[in-house]
Amino acid sequence: MAILSYAAKYASAFYGPFREAADSAPAFGDRKSYQMDPANLREAMREIELDLTEGADMVMVKPGLAYLDVLREARNRFDAPLAAYNVSGEYAMVKAAARAGWLDERRSVLEIMTAFKRAGADLILTYHALEVAAWLREEN
Repeated sequence: MAILSYAAKYASAFYGPFREAADSAPAFGDRKSYQMDPANLREAMREIELDLTEGADMVMVKPGLAYLDVLREARNRFDAPLAAYNVSGEYAMVKAAARAGWLDERRSVLEIMTAFKRAGADLILTYHALEVAAWLREEN
């Protein structure tokens, strides 16, 4: 059994679409008591180190796109598998912009996936997964 730690889970506005779809928005207050301050990179590095010390096999940065610097810093510091979670709000932004004709969806999504990989992610969790798989099959 492998353990994936949400070591660097930031208090983010990018969770909104999932929370709305799952009807899981907090009834009062927020989740900042157990999610990290978006401005705090050092805390993320401490949490990742602690989780690895406690036995995590892999660590995740969530959300991924707004925290590419956290991914890169984690890759530089730790020799452990690193995951990036491309959350619902990041996905929804691309979908809405593509629907409005403001950007090319395929090119934008593939750029985002490349950015995750370039920042150091070994694994990318994304709502775009089926589309990306189809696009990559077309290219081969």
